[in-house]
Amino acid sequence: MKIALACDWEVTPKEAIAWQEANRHRVSLIDDRDWSTLRTTAGIDVAYLRSTNRCYAAVVVMDVTTSEILAQSTAVVDSTFPYVPGLLTFREAPAVIEALLGIPIPHTRHPTPELLVFDGQGYAHPRRMGLASHMGLIYDRPSLGLAKSRLIGTDDDPGPYAGDASPLLDGDEQIGWALRSKTNCKPIYVSPGHRISMSSSLEVARMLLSRYRIPEITRQAHLLTQELMRRDPEIHRG
Repeated sequence: MKIALACDWEVTPKEAIAWQEANRHRVSLIDDRDWSTLRTTAGIDVAYLRSTNRCYAAVVVMDVTTSEILAQSTAVVDSTFPYVPGLLTFREAPAVIEALLGIPIPHTRHPTPELLVFDGQGYAHPRRMGLASHMGLIYDRPSLGLAKSRLIGTDDDPGPYAGDASPLLDGDEQIGWALRSKTNCKPIYVSPGHRISMSSSLEVARMLLSRYRIPEITRQAHLLTQELMRRDPEIHRG
């Protein structure tokens, strides 16, 4: 995938906030396709220890109609950006970009993913620029955020069954959804990233649900990042 909008990752937190503010108007919450025909998605996860500057990223391309893994790629990158809530993209993005470079050139067996699905926030962010929105914007690709916890906003607890949902609000503005991904489990938080509407973000998230609390597409990416960390001798030194 080619980068459509340049972003400098070697910036200060103040400069990072300025970039988010200057580009937030570019994020589109309008559908430009029929999501009922969705087939290939890329699940993306990033892990790290706060005590280190090393980020572990994984991308898993999956056929969502069969759950077949079509391709996967990982990357380990040392970050120079500090851990600042609300600015984690500037810490994580270089590793994500490196991992995406490892996805095979599209062909019949490995088609270009139709949707980038991030284990993280999208529009549900103080400046509406979570990882899913930011990365969707710079690649100009449809993207979706599926987070295990809430960054901002308030919501009513959704019903107890898988698929039950309630709006996630920041004041009077809806910024996402609280979605019960598995019966009687804590909800996950869904928010559109880029080129997908608020209503479709919930529709697609429901399509991606599996027997786990975390949808299979991001669960597989998460398993890869955890394995990368376990195998890294740098973590176990000292």
